[in-house]
Parts: sequence; C-alpha cells; structure tokens
Amino acid sequence: MSTLVCFHAHPDDECLATGGTIARASAEGHRVVLVVATDGAYGEVPSDLQPGETLVDRRFKEVTASAEVLGISRLEMFGYKDSGMTGWPQNADPLAFINADIEVVANRLAAILREENTDALTIYDWHGNYGHPDHIAVHKIGNRAASLAGVKNVFEMTTNRDAFRRMREMALSNPEILSETEGIGDFDPDGPADDGNPMGEPESAISHRVDVQKFCDQKKLAIACHKSQITDSSFFLNMTDDIFRLAFGTEWFIKQGETGPARDRWLFE
Repeated sequence: MSTLVCFHAHPDDECLATGGTIARASAEGHRVVLVVATDGAYGEVPSDLQPGETLVDRRFKEVTASAEVLGISRLEMFGYKDSGMTGWPQNADPLAFINADIEVVANRLAAILREENTDALTIYDWHGNYGHPDHIAVHKIGNRAASLAGVKNVFEMTTNRDAFRRMREMALSNPEILSETEGIGDFDPDGPADDGNPMGEPESAISHRVDVQKFCDQKKLAIACHKSQITDSSFFLNMTDDIFRLAFGTEWFIKQGETGPARDRWLFE
C-alpha cells in the first residue's frame, strides 16, 4: 500500500477539496497524512465559543474530527497565521503564512514527506484554485518540498471550470437543483476570482477525473464536522444525496508532468 500526503491551507479545506479522495484512499488501505498550514483564525466566529476558547481552538477540534471521519492516519498543524483574502490587512502580518520563509516551511514539509516515505502529494493548482493567498503559498511550498524530498507524484487539486459551467446551466434549467445549490446561478466560473483569474482550470488542462461518489456520505459528514464555518442551514448539508453526488462526487487533479483532457483515473495507478 502507498502513502498519500495532502497539504492544505486551512482547517476545512481537506474535506471540501479532497475529502472523497482521502476517504477512498483510506478505504483502499493506503495511509493518508494531512498537513494544514494555517490556524484558520480568520474564519467565521461561532456564537457558542466557550470561556477561554478561541476560534483557533475550535477549528483544531473540528479538523481533528473531520480527519477521523475521513480515515486520516496522521494530522500535522503547522500553525501559521491565516493570511486572509487578497488585499486584507492580515496580508501584511509578518506571522501570516504568506510571509513565512518558503525554504523553512518547505523543509518542514519535506521532513514529513521523507518520514512517511510519501508516494503521492496533493497541493493546489498554480493560483490556489480561486486565488486565495494561502492556497497559492501551498502550491509554491508544496512544489519546493516535493523537490527536496524527491516526491515525483504531485497532484494539483483544482476545479473543473467547464464542469462547473455545465452544472450551473443544469441548475438554471432545473428549479430543484437550483434551490439546493445556493448561489450557483449568480456565480460566473469564467469571471474573476480572488486573484482576478477565473476559478480552477479548463477541462483541457486537467489530467485526473476521480470518481468519489461512493464516498460522498463520508465527505458530507466531514464537512459537517466544521460547524463553526458550515452551519446546519448550509446548502452543503441540505442537498439531497443525489444532488450532493452530482455536485461533489468527482474531484479533479492535474498530475504534474501530464496534460488533459480530464479522464477517469486514480492517484494510485
């Protein structure tokens, strides 16, 4: 069996971006390690924080619960400060993840990659899928760490812009789907995301279309663990199982060194 290391920016990214892939890998007997770069301090602050409890404390508990649901064997939190979105004042914080020394962080990650004898590493695509500064930093640092540790199988998690466009068109023509996919009708996948680039990548640039439909129940349960960020009223949790599988039953990756178009493949082939 193989070892998969997933490098993510914030607590909750692991289930939204790669939850199905993680659950599938674990179910097949592979070892999965999750490394989270930041503390998620600039997420939504819930109203039920206990005396002395911080949002960082809560989000650590949530990601720990999510990791258990998905079958993750090891969780490592690097603890850098959340950098916030592009243009936020937090971008200038010297302790923010985006201001960390790339070589220092890459060596921390490379040490884990070597220790785990890593077969595959997931990061984000070149612009972090939607331009979040911390996601872009994960891309850069993950690549450097892979180089340092000699990991050859690097997979960039992305969003299939063409598939999202098809989903949006389907929703606009189907009131049931539209009612369960909050905001999809107002979101233009070809419009500028946080960094000014369109979300994700076109299908022609994506190498791996990973079927995770059998693991959508676990993915949904993992999302529900992040209650501070995703409330019970969230459309993620109120979709019917069929529509959730339609929206989130496929995960998309670009294997470095390979090209599209996207086709049905698995990370451990």
